[in-house]
Amino acid sequence: MSIAPLYLDYNATAPMRPEALEAFCSAAEQTGNASSVHAFGRAARKLVEESRRCIARCIEADPAQVIFVSCGTEANATALGSIINGQKADNLIVSSVEHPSVLQAIPETTRTVPVDSSGHLSPATLRETLEDVPEGARVSIMLANNETGILQPISEIADVVHAKGGLLHCDAVQALGKLPLSFSQLGADMISLSAHKLGGPQGVGALVLRKGLHLEAYLRGGGQEGRRRAGTENVAGIAAFAAAVEAAVAELSQFQSLENAHRKMEERLRNAAPEAVVFGTESERLPNTSCVAMPGVSAELQLMALDLEGLAVSSGSACSSGKVEPSHVLTAMGADKTLAANALRISSGWASSPSDLERFSQAWIDIYRRQQRAA
Repeated sequence: MSIAPLYLDYNATAPMRPEALEAFCSAAEQTGNASSVHAFGRAARKLVEESRRCIARCIEADPAQVIFVSCGTEANATALGSIINGQKADNLIVSSVEHPSVLQAIPETTRTVPVDSSGHLSPATLRETLEDVPEGARVSIMLANNETGILQPISEIADVVHAKGGLLHCDAVQALGKLPLSFSQLGADMISLSAHKLGGPQGVGALVLRKGLHLEAYLRGGGQEGRRRAGTENVAGIAAFAAAVEAAVAELSQFQSLENAHRKMEERLRNAAPEAVVFGTESERLPNTSCVAMPGVSAELQLMALDLEGLAVSSGSACSSGKVEPSHVLTAMGADKTLAANALRISSGWASSPSDLERFSQAWIDIYRRQQRAA
């Protein structure tokens, strides 16, 4: 008898929502470049601008602040690598748990600030770091960690950065569609978003800018996106992105039941394996994310055993494709490399149910017990 597959890797990419798929297919059936002036082009432009307004409304921003890009990585690279208000990011400050696309954006000018054992960046620690750099540094701190789900105090961090005349960029890719997100209240000068993390298509994202910031195009060529991002707009992807955001924001309440299911799952795993480590339990986290280390069993062995059971989870960032290595996020929190190498990320989403987490926990416990008997 075949085993029904179960997908619990939403932080890597979420299945497309029906609303997004419908919007994508409808837009893909239309012909026209959004930069063309004829009727076909105007129809494509209308879709792009309607989508821009929709996303802006969902995050409490102005449509003119939303720049469409190809993905979260491009949004991060643009925010950190572009000339903004005539200045380069000659001093870039990031936390030690950032996504690789931030850590590697401009490594020659990057200074890394440590987090504590709970995964938090202390505003006081950041303030001390900024004392040693010139005024006007650019700082990039993620809102929600992609591996642990731990949330950072962005509003407090924004106050620290702005007091030193700096600009704050926030990678909000994992937060959108899982938490209420208001750009106007967050306090950051720029945020990065991505469609495929919440049920939109892969290959489209956005960078949102505070009013008053002038960003020179990172990708140069045509005059698309108000001359802030060259390249033909992905009309179908943008339309589907907006549909996914609108659906996700309307269904935020479903994550409460998922959060309860995740916490019950974590409790069950620790009851079965008291030496198991659940990262971030003392911190505020995304409702859909658990990061758990199985004592004495590598993540690679766990992934293979779970895959044979039809269960899809991950060992960390999907942007470290093909590698199962100790997580830089967990080691930055003080975990030793052996423990970090035993950790899995379980992330649920819009099509998940509490029973999915129950099935995972039983499979995890079975693997643990088999390893215990073998040992």
